[in-house]
Amino acid sequence: MNIEVKISKNRISYKKAMFTLEKRVEDVKKGLKKEFIWILEHPTTYTGGIRFKENEIIDKKIKVIKTNRGGKITLHNPGQKVIYFVINLNKRKKDIRLFIKIIEKSIIELLKKYNIIAYADRKNIGIWVKNKKISAIGIRVRNWIAYHGCSINISNNLSHYKKIIPCGLSNEMITSFKHLGIKKVTNIEKNIKKIFVKNLSKI
Repeated sequence: MNIEVKISKNRISYKKAMFTLEKRVEDVKKGLKKEFIWILEHPTTYTGGIRFKENEIIDKKIKVIKTNRGGKITLHNPGQKVIYFVINLNKRKKDIRLFIKIIEKSIIELLKKYNIIAYADRKNIGIWVKNKKISAIGIRVRNWIAYHGCSINISNNLSHYKKIIPCGLSNEMITSFKHLGIKKVTNIEKNIKKIFVKNLSKI
């Protein structure tokens, strides 16, 4: 397996994570390092993707970090698992739509392990449960190397979403494992690692 998987137990700042990802993209492009999956949590952070608009900020006191991933404004906070990756599509199928489908399938498979029936939505990118969004996806591709990733709401404080219009949606349309009544979530990192590595290796 040519994918390195890193699991961080301590919270990682968004800027530090982005610095690490950008460097890994360059190293993968030069053949210096393996492809990468990184499972972590961030402290409370609001980020705006390339389609982000200022009017999506409801609470003007918050600080929004602008980033080069796809998508709009979103939230990262403790209790949310973030899965970053650096995957070289030069060595695989150069098909971004297929790549996104693989990410969607991986999240849906993961949720199924916890008896959550989820689905993807072509119009509103992300993974949904009972018409509420539980996972956001934001990807950038440079030189056919795909990076950034996805987030899955486990036990994070959903009230923080009230300060923004997340992904262009009403904040009432966001859910989590905890919100769905699943309070005990075991082996989440282990299952993320197993499912994502398996599916990304199939491309």
